[in-house]
Amino acid sequence: MNEPIQPATVRVFIALAPPDDAKEELARALRPAYDAYPRLRWNRIEDWHITLAFLGELPVETAPLLRQPLADLAAARRPLRLALRGGGHFDARVLWSGIEGDLDGLHQLTADVRGVVKECGIVFEDRPLRPHLTLARARRDDPSSVVTVASDLAAFTGREWEAERLHLVASNIGRGPGPIHYRDIEAWHFSGGR
Repeated sequence: MNEPIQPATVRVFIALAPPDDAKEELARALRPAYDAYPRLRWNRIEDWHITLAFLGELPVETAPLLRQPLADLAAARRPLRLALRGGGHFDARVLWSGIEGDLDGLHQLTADVRGVVKECGIVFEDRPLRPHLTLARARRDDPSSVVTVASDLAAFTGREWEAERLHLVASNIGRGPGPIHYRDIEAWHFSGGR
C-alpha cells in the first residue's frame, strides 16, 4: 500500500479567533447576504480569524520552531477584549468585518508575535496590521456584490468578547480544487495576569 505523499511545505499564519457565539452573531447578520449572493466565495464560519502574521509557505520542519516561543508569549499575555463591528472591502473583491476594542493591545500583540517569528529566523512579508475578519471573496465576474454586502454590514455591532488563545494555523490553499480549510497546528491560552 502506498503512503500518501506529504507536502514539503505548509502555508502558515498566526491568528486570533472569535468565540463561536460572536461568530454566530455575525453569521445571523449575514444570513440575508448568504441568500442574496450565493456566488460569493464565503469563508466557512469555523475558519474566521484575525491574522496577526502571515508567514506564507514554510518548510514543514520550520513551523515547530515557533511552538515554544509562541507558548511563552501567550503565557505572559492577558486575553484581549475585542468586538466585531461593521463591514468593508478591499479592492471590491474581499469582504470583511472590522475589529474594535483593545486595538492598542492587538497592535502590541502583533508586534510581539512578529518579533518572535523574526527571532526564529523566519522571513516573511511584514505588512502593517489592518485588523479585520475576512468573510468572503468575489469571483472575477462579480464586481459589485462585495461592495453591496459591505454597505449592508456597516451598521453591524457585535458584542465584546475575549480573545483567549493564540493560534498557529496551517491552510491547504493551493492544494486542490476545493474550498480553503484551516487547521490549528497548535493553540495556546493567554494566561498572563491571572
